[in-house]
Amino acid sequence: MIVPALLTDRKENLIEMIDLCSKFTDYVQIDIMDGKFVPSKSISILDLKGWKSRIRCEAHLMVSDPLSWLKPFKKLGAERIIYHFEIKENHLEIISKIRQTGLSAGLAVNPPTTLEEFDSLVSSVDTVLFMSVNPGFYGAKFMPEVLEKIKAFKNKYPQKQVGIDGGIKPDKVVLAREAGVDCICVGSAILQSSNPKQAYENILKVANG
Repeated sequence: MIVPALLTDRKENLIEMIDLCSKFTDYVQIDIMDGKFVPSKSISILDLKGWKSRIRCEAHLMVSDPLSWLKPFKKLGAERIIYHFEIKENHLEIISKIRQTGLSAGLAVNPPTTLEEFDSLVSSVDTVLFMSVNPGFYGAKFMPEVLEKIKAFKNKYPQKQVGIDGGIKPDKVVLAREAGVDCICVGSAILQSSNPKQAYENILKVANG
């Protein structure tokens, strides 16, 4: 599955991105950054109010306080919340509150984070999203060493859904697929392309072999 990852600091741009993606896919990821957990900032909670996504979506919360985003994304129409393991909060409480909101729960892990560090949470979440860049920016360089971590994870948890996010270009898609990835999140390679629909279709073709 190829999921366009949408990152912007303007509400109007996000709506335009969703409208654009609706022409070639029915599912997108909305990236949120708070300027604290990561240095960059994206749209705010206020930007989510008063409208609803026209296609299915999930949220990738690169934020220190994921709980404040749950209800706004539920109202927007999101199906899943992915938050970061590296925040210093009670993870089981966060996962429980995500589920209480009626959303599925995903855990994102940064490149330096080891499998042993988050192993106890794997059974509590629906998906694990492995970051193949240090998060916070469009167009960062892919870190191939993350693929080995994914292989080790899938060897231990073959049934758990795994995603990869960050620096994914067409030439990295095959490597991700061979590592056992189920979902590939792609940002700049699609959204900053001169022809996003064609870029998406090209990546999807490579992903499906």
